[in-house]
Amino acid sequence: MAISGLMAEMEGGLIPRKIRNICILAHVDHGKTTLADHLIAGAGSGLLHPKQAGKLRFMDYLDDEQQRAITMKSSSVALQFKGYLINLIDSPGHIDFCGEVSTAARLSDGAFILVDAVEGVHIQTHAVLRQAWIEKVTPCLVLNKIDRLITELKLTPMEAYTRLQNIVHDVNNIISAYQSEKYLSDVDSIIAGAGESPEIEEGLDTQEGGDEDAFQPQKGNVAFACALDGWGFCIDQFADLYAAKLGASSTVLKKALWGNHYFIPKTKMIVGKKAAGSKAKPMFVQFILEPLWQVYESALEGNQGRGMLEKVIKSMNLTIPPRDLQHKDPKVVLQAVMSRWLPLASTILSMSIQCLPDPVSAQSSRIARLLPGKEVLTDADDDVLLELDHVRRAVETCDSSTSAPSIAFVSKMFAIPVNMLPHKGPGGEILNNLVEELGVGEIDAGHQECFLAFARVFSGVISTGQKLLVLSSAYNSLKKEPQHKHVQEAKVQALYLMMGRGLEPVATASAGNVVAIRGLGQHILKSATLSSTPYCWPFASMTYQAGPILRVAIEPSKPADMAALRKGLQLLNRADPFVEVSVSSRGEQVLAAAGEVHLERCIKDLRERFACVDLEVSPPIVSYRETIEAEGATSVDSYKNVSTTADFVEKNTPNGRCTVRVQVIKLPSALTKVLDENVELFQDILDGKLGHGKTASVSLKKESKGDQTTGGAGETQEDPILMLQKRMIDAADTETYDGNQGFDKKRGKEDRKSLLNLLQRIWALGPRHVGPNILLLPTSNTLGVSVKISGGILNDDTFDMEPVLVCGFPQISEKLGLADVSSEKSNEVTSNVNGNKQELDSLYAEAKGLESSVVSGYQLATAAGPLCDEPMWGLAFIVEAYIFPVRSKSSDSDYVGENDNKNSTHLPDQYGPFSGQVMTAVKDACRSAILSKRPRLVEAMYFCEVSAPTEYLGPMYAVLARRRARILKEEMREGSALFTVHAYVPVAESFGFADELRRWTSGAASPQLLLSHWEELPQDPFFVPKTEEELEEYGDGSSVPTNIARKMIDTVRRRKGLPVEDKVVQHATKQRTLARKV
Repeated sequence: MAISGLMAEMEGGLIPRKIRNICILAHVDHGKTTLADHLIAGAGSGLLHPKQAGKLRFMDYLDDEQQRAITMKSSSVALQFKGYLINLIDSPGHIDFCGEVSTAARLSDGAFILVDAVEGVHIQTHAVLRQAWIEKVTPCLVLNKIDRLITELKLTPMEAYTRLQNIVHDVNNIISAYQSEKYLSDVDSIIAGAGESPEIEEGLDTQEGGDEDAFQPQKGNVAFACALDGWGFCIDQFADLYAAKLGASSTVLKKALWGNHYFIPKTKMIVGKKAAGSKAKPMFVQFILEPLWQVYESALEGNQGRGMLEKVIKSMNLTIPPRDLQHKDPKVVLQAVMSRWLPLASTILSMSIQCLPDPVSAQSSRIARLLPGKEVLTDADDDVLLELDHVRRAVETCDSSTSAPSIAFVSKMFAIPVNMLPHKGPGGEILNNLVEELGVGEIDAGHQECFLAFARVFSGVISTGQKLLVLSSAYNSLKKEPQHKHVQEAKVQALYLMMGRGLEPVATASAGNVVAIRGLGQHILKSATLSSTPYCWPFASMTYQAGPILRVAIEPSKPADMAALRKGLQLLNRADPFVEVSVSSRGEQVLAAAGEVHLERCIKDLRERFACVDLEVSPPIVSYRETIEAEGATSVDSYKNVSTTADFVEKNTPNGRCTVRVQVIKLPSALTKVLDENVELFQDILDGKLGHGKTASVSLKKESKGDQTTGGAGETQEDPILMLQKRMIDAADTETYDGNQGFDKKRGKEDRKSLLNLLQRIWALGPRHVGPNILLLPTSNTLGVSVKISGGILNDDTFDMEPVLVCGFPQISEKLGLADVSSEKSNEVTSNVNGNKQELDSLYAEAKGLESSVVSGYQLATAAGPLCDEPMWGLAFIVEAYIFPVRSKSSDSDYVGENDNKNSTHLPDQYGPFSGQVMTAVKDACRSAILSKRPRLVEAMYFCEVSAPTEYLGPMYAVLARRRARILKEEMREGSALFTVHAYVPVAESFGFADELRRWTSGAASPQLLLSHWEELPQDPFFVPKTEEELEEYGDGSSVPTNIARKMIDTVRRRKGLPVEDKVVQHATKQRTLARKV
């Protein structure tokens, strides 16, 4: 059907049951765009000639994509097949553009997962399967490049069958791991919430459906293809072909053509492996692979195999032009025969119709992911709740009626030149007054950019000229306060049907369709929810595989172009869903990208499209973290010694009224990981977007005894706060029972009790209130209270009462439900005082008001550590701030603290506000505590996967060694001469890594880098030979190897303008002139 037919169907309100929204996901170079070419050509839309399929790369219309031969952005094309409208979205496979995969998966209901039959499952295959699982997208498996098993690896049909079985098994194992993860999580939630109730068995019964493999060729959701030659098949095609010849039903053959099923010609029976004998071949080999191998071998033999080809053509009634059969290139002959015998487009598109869900059934199963349940206030208006429920049901049922609320989700904004916009309306009328969203550049320069929204309609109908509300992720219609900053009104200026590089205007788009919307460029930055009613929950935020880790500072070559650069960065930030633009503390314009390839594309877009100015780009800015080395065997040992050690740092305020004592300990690595991975969830909890979880202090105590609490299973499962509680407790358990401690039950219980006590005393997180560091509440016996003698006395002042401790409150533990609030009153220190009650109350009121100063000082310290002003990582601070009373020297009246609003009679402090002095003292004490505890640098690590032939293993390992890589695993791929190496590579060493590796291996090896974790650098940045053994090995220090940690610290300090202790001459020798020349 022509494009006009597709447009007519959309505007006529195509039934959602006749729509399929599909994305193509795979590792890089596994054949996604080539497959898309054949689907476009085979659908008969006239967009692409079959002869150009696989060569033109129709979906890669950017110059960079054609030059690099990789996809860099997700793009959509509408196809028509057997009366169905198929919206096909091609997505990148390179790890640098994983953000585009998230945008494609959100708008899709199904996915084609491509796997190279030679390379097998790769790192990005895991990533895209995970993304499909998170977004609840139904996948189908396509094993591509089957021809390479014949032409390159020279495998026999039996060897190829074994290889294909292993790949299907590997992919099923990945899906099973995700199912098991959810299953175990659900079981834990049911047990934690239901105790011994029979609801446990009901909850377990709901999970038993995941026992079957996700991908089974006999079910039709696995296709075998060669996208380059344009052929592919599913098992049901051969089952229908052999049903009449063998006298069996096609249903029986579908089940028998995969697995250990054998056909006995004499008896015409299908038997198992035992009855078949050792020489029998599986039916998949006998009836499918062997004929394919014969066709390939005959075609590649030239004229000698012509008879076999003619036999195949005659038996299958194929119509092939004589010109193709007589072609001298055997590859052309092979493609002509195979593409007509087993057409790829028909196979894949038929599989999408049969195995992938339509929008109606898909949205009903994805509703929990798209519109997750929100906390409903008890005083909410019933009418509002009914309207919210009505909108949710409309999205769940994919209601495409005109009376239904219009709901859509914009997954990304993308920019196109204004001259590429259609200048005709849906009815063919000429648009003389086209509304343009202009970018930077002169009107006639061709640099104007128009932003379109890549959107999916989930409910109702959207029409041109309609006014919609743009809802941000923070919008909540139930809140009493105004929501103006979270909602905007926008007018739909135009709707377009995306056809790869082209756009076709349409007047309306009903539920289930994927369209481009013009008119939202000034209202949406990255993604948003569109609604015709204000009573709508915003869609859940998308999950990205990684974050932008590569940062550079950008400035124009000419200072006069700074305004153009700022405008260009704003446009780039809107056009790319994975870019982050910020301004550093030094005023630099910082651009953050996912990797080197992504950064190169962003810089090019800035220069040529958005800013149109010459740019100067700094070397990459690498992020680090600062921590300390653990003292004991585990972090538990450090925490247990807190109350018994006097190893603390003490600072006094300039006026002598406050003494601050700080002790720092290393957090368990598992707990640090939980805190870092749930930053957004902690932010939502602190902002009040999520309600308080159920108080778990009692459950913590019971859990240590092996008991469970009571409650509803479903409630526990849905509450993210309770799930966060569980993860933090599990992290404590991991640290408690690892290593040799698992054999000492008594010690394990004590350590568990210590860590649970830590979780109940969390005052604040940092930096920025949501980081991986903890501020713990002080207790009366933590660091000792003998401060009356050691500090707080200035100018011979004497005090009649003991100092008061700034106690704080376990805010984080209380919000997470980890602390029993009623018992926290015991944390307050009550001293034996000799003064009167009024003076004591004033001092306590002042201490209460200084709690925020202590937290602020802690936040400043964790945001900029002492080594190189980088954020701290995985540390717990215990801060004790003791406040001393002050008597006015002008009178004998009692002093009233500055935080007492009633009778403030204090004299001005020459050192500034007392709260600022406390804040500074806390910050300095925390930073000094780090320096006193063997500080260490923490660097980000990439997970690296490299495949290389055996002859290039030496150069590959040499490059990895120069980059300080740590080899994790190396294995040889079965049936090939390729080695696959897994390693960890520091992010600081990754710049230029891919180019160097390709250069040293002559292009045979190419790495895939994925941000993995943060890792402590074990080297001491302040190492100096001191012990007898060190002096014997290194002498005076001239032979000490390069201190990598110190080198990194100095590099960061120079970039930030901090002082560096750098000696021009390290180890000088006296210069002697051997000959004097006059």
